[in-house]
Amino acid sequence: MAARLKEKYLKEVVPALQKEFNYRNPMQVPRIHKVVINIGMGEAIQNAKAMEAAVNDLSLITGQRPVITHARRSVASFKVRKGMQIGCMVTLRGERMYYFLDKLMNVALPRLRDFQGVSPDSFDGRGNYTLGLREQLVFPEIDYDKIDKVRGMEVSIVTTARSDEEGRRLLSLLGMPFRR
Repeated sequence: MAARLKEKYLKEVVPALQKEFNYRNPMQVPRIHKVVINIGMGEAIQNAKAMEAAVNDLSLITGQRPVITHARRSVASFKVRKGMQIGCMVTLRGERMYYFLDKLMNVALPRLRDFQGVSPDSFDGRGNYTLGLREQLVFPEIDYDKIDKVRGMEVSIVTTARSDEEGRRLLSLLGMPFRR
Protein backbone atom coordinates (compact mmCIF):
# COMPACT_ATOMS: atom_id res chain seq x y z
CA MET A 1 0.00 0.00 0.00
CA ALA A 2 1.46 3.34 -1.04
CA ALA A 3 1.66 6.11 1.54
CA ARG A 4 -1.20 8.63 1.53
CA LEU A 5 1.22 11.53 1.41
CA LYS A 6 3.11 10.13 -1.59
CA GLU A 7 -0.15 9.76 -3.54
CA LYS A 8 -1.11 13.32 -2.61
CA TYR A 9 2.32 14.51 -3.78
CA LEU A 10 2.04 12.78 -7.15
CA LYS A 11 -1.63 13.65 -7.86
CA GLU A 12 -2.00 17.18 -6.42
CA VAL A 13 1.34 18.75 -5.46
CA VAL A 14 3.36 18.04 -8.64
CA PRO A 15 0.78 19.59 -11.02
CA ALA A 16 0.25 22.60 -8.71
CA LEU A 17 3.99 23.31 -8.36
CA GLN A 18 4.56 22.75 -12.08
CA LYS A 19 1.94 25.39 -12.86
CA GLU A 20 3.04 27.82 -10.13
CA PHE A 21 6.79 27.82 -10.87
CA ASN A 22 6.47 27.17 -14.65
CA TYR A 23 8.43 23.91 -14.69
CA ARG A 24 8.45 22.33 -18.14
CA ASN A 25 9.48 18.88 -16.94
CA PRO A 26 7.84 17.06 -13.98
CA MET A 27 11.34 16.01 -12.84
CA GLN A 28 12.13 19.69 -12.08
CA VAL A 29 9.44 19.79 -9.40
CA PRO A 30 10.99 19.77 -5.90
CA ARG A 31 10.44 16.65 -3.84
CA ILE A 32 11.34 15.45 -0.36
CA HIS A 33 14.68 13.65 -0.47
CA LYS A 34 14.95 12.43 3.15
CA VAL A 35 13.92 13.14 6.74
CA VAL A 36 16.52 13.08 9.53
CA ILE A 37 15.35 12.79 13.15
CA ASN A 38 18.00 13.57 15.75
CA ILE A 39 18.08 13.48 19.56
CA GLY A 40 21.03 15.21 21.21
CA MET A 41 21.82 13.64 24.57
CA GLY A 42 23.69 15.92 26.95
CA GLU A 43 22.82 13.70 29.93
CA ALA A 44 24.30 10.56 28.31
CA ILE A 45 27.67 11.61 29.80
CA GLN A 46 26.45 10.98 33.37
CA ASN A 47 23.70 8.43 32.68
CA ALA A 48 24.42 5.56 30.26
CA LYS A 49 20.86 4.17 30.52
CA ALA A 50 19.46 7.43 29.09
CA MET A 51 20.95 6.62 25.67
CA GLU A 52 19.18 3.23 25.64
CA ALA A 53 15.83 4.89 26.41
CA ALA A 54 16.32 7.50 23.68
CA VAL A 55 17.23 4.80 21.13
CA ASN A 56 14.09 2.83 22.08
CA ASP A 57 11.87 5.94 21.81
CA LEU A 58 13.29 6.86 18.41
CA SER A 59 12.92 3.33 17.04
CA LEU A 60 9.28 3.21 18.24
CA ILE A 61 8.51 6.55 16.58
CA THR A 62 10.23 5.86 13.25
CA GLY A 63 10.08 2.07 12.90
CA GLN A 64 13.81 2.00 12.17
CA ARG A 65 16.86 1.42 14.39
CA PRO A 66 18.73 4.66 15.21
CA VAL A 67 22.47 5.19 14.78
CA ILE A 68 24.32 6.37 17.89
CA THR A 69 26.36 9.51 17.20
CA HIS A 70 29.75 10.15 18.82
CA ALA A 71 31.60 13.35 19.71
CA ARG A 72 34.03 14.43 16.98
CA ARG A 73 36.28 16.34 19.35
CA SER A 74 36.79 16.88 23.06
CA VAL A 75 35.15 19.90 24.71
CA ALA A 76 36.39 20.39 28.28
CA SER A 77 33.70 22.90 29.30
CA PHE A 78 30.98 20.32 28.45
CA LYS A 79 33.01 17.42 29.97
CA VAL A 80 32.90 15.65 26.58
CA ARG A 81 35.77 13.56 25.26
CA LYS A 82 36.28 12.55 21.65
CA GLY A 83 34.37 9.36 20.84
CA MET A 84 31.78 9.66 23.64
CA GLN A 85 28.16 8.84 22.80
CA ILE A 86 26.29 12.15 22.55
CA GLY A 87 23.09 11.41 20.63
CA CYS A 88 21.19 9.22 18.19
CA MET A 89 19.65 9.79 14.78
CA VAL A 90 17.57 8.11 12.09
CA THR A 91 17.50 8.89 8.38
CA LEU A 92 14.20 8.00 6.70
CA ARG A 93 13.71 7.67 2.95
CA GLY A 94 11.00 6.25 0.69
CA GLU A 95 7.78 4.83 2.13
CA ARG A 96 8.86 5.13 5.79
CA MET A 97 9.65 8.81 5.24
CA TYR A 98 6.16 9.51 3.84
CA TYR A 99 4.48 7.58 6.68
CA PHE A 100 6.50 9.50 9.27
CA LEU A 101 5.72 12.90 7.69
CA ASP A 102 2.02 12.04 7.47
CA LYS A 103 2.03 11.08 11.16
CA LEU A 104 4.02 14.21 12.11
CA MET A 105 1.76 16.66 10.26
CA ASN A 106 -1.63 15.07 11.00
CA VAL A 107 -1.21 13.47 14.44
CA ALA A 108 1.84 14.69 16.38
CA LEU A 109 1.89 18.46 15.70
CA PRO A 110 -1.84 19.01 16.45
CA ARG A 111 -1.26 17.29 19.83
CA LEU A 112 1.18 20.02 20.93
CA ARG A 113 -0.02 22.35 23.67
CA ASP A 114 -1.21 25.80 22.38
CA PHE A 115 -0.34 24.82 18.81
CA GLN A 116 -0.79 27.61 16.27
CA GLY A 117 1.37 26.19 13.51
CA VAL A 118 5.08 25.74 12.86
CA SER A 119 7.38 28.64 12.01
CA PRO A 120 7.55 29.38 8.27
CA ASP A 121 11.04 30.86 8.76
CA SER A 122 13.01 27.73 9.75
CA PHE A 123 14.39 27.15 6.25
CA ASP A 124 18.15 27.04 5.65
CA GLY A 125 18.35 29.00 2.38
CA ARG A 126 18.38 25.89 0.18
CA GLY A 127 14.80 24.72 0.68
CA ASN A 128 15.44 22.37 3.64
CA TYR A 129 13.26 22.69 6.75
CA THR A 130 14.20 21.98 10.37
CA LEU A 131 11.70 21.69 13.18
CA GLY A 132 12.36 21.23 16.89
CA LEU A 133 10.01 19.26 19.14
CA ARG A 134 10.24 19.72 22.93
CA GLU A 135 8.89 16.30 23.87
CA GLN A 136 8.56 12.82 22.39
CA LEU A 137 5.10 12.39 23.96
CA VAL A 138 3.33 13.99 20.97
CA PHE A 139 3.78 10.73 19.03
CA PRO A 140 1.05 8.14 19.68
CA GLU A 141 3.55 5.23 19.91
CA ILE A 142 5.16 6.59 23.07
CA ASP A 143 3.47 5.36 26.25
CA TYR A 144 3.39 8.11 28.89
CA ASP A 145 3.93 5.67 31.78
CA LYS A 146 6.97 4.00 30.24
CA ILE A 147 9.16 7.06 29.59
CA ASP A 148 11.98 7.93 32.00
CA LYS A 149 12.45 11.55 30.91
CA VAL A 150 10.90 14.01 28.45
CA ARG A 151 13.30 14.42 25.51
CA GLY A 152 13.28 16.85 22.64
CA MET A 153 14.19 16.04 19.07
CA GLU A 154 15.04 17.78 15.85
CA VAL A 155 13.32 16.84 12.58
CA SER A 156 15.09 17.96 9.38
CA ILE A 157 13.21 17.65 6.10
CA VAL A 158 15.65 17.67 3.18
CA THR A 159 14.12 18.65 -0.17
CA THR A 160 15.43 19.03 -3.71
CA ALA A 161 14.04 22.60 -3.83
CA ARG A 162 16.48 25.30 -4.96
CA SER A 163 15.07 28.09 -2.76
CA ASP A 164 13.21 28.53 0.52
CA GLU A 165 10.16 29.76 -1.39
CA GLU A 166 9.94 26.50 -3.38
CA GLY A 167 10.53 24.40 -0.26
CA ARG A 168 7.90 26.32 1.74
CA ARG A 169 5.34 25.91 -1.06
CA LEU A 170 6.10 22.16 -1.38
CA LEU A 171 5.62 21.55 2.35
CA SER A 172 2.50 23.72 2.62
CA LEU A 173 0.87 21.87 -0.30
CA LEU A 174 1.71 18.57 1.41
CA GLY A 175 -0.13 19.82 4.52
CA MET A 176 2.55 21.23 6.84
CA PRO A 177 0.64 23.52 9.25
CA PHE A 178 2.61 26.79 8.91
CA ARG A 179 1.78 29.78 11.10
CA ARG A 180 -0.08 32.54 9.24
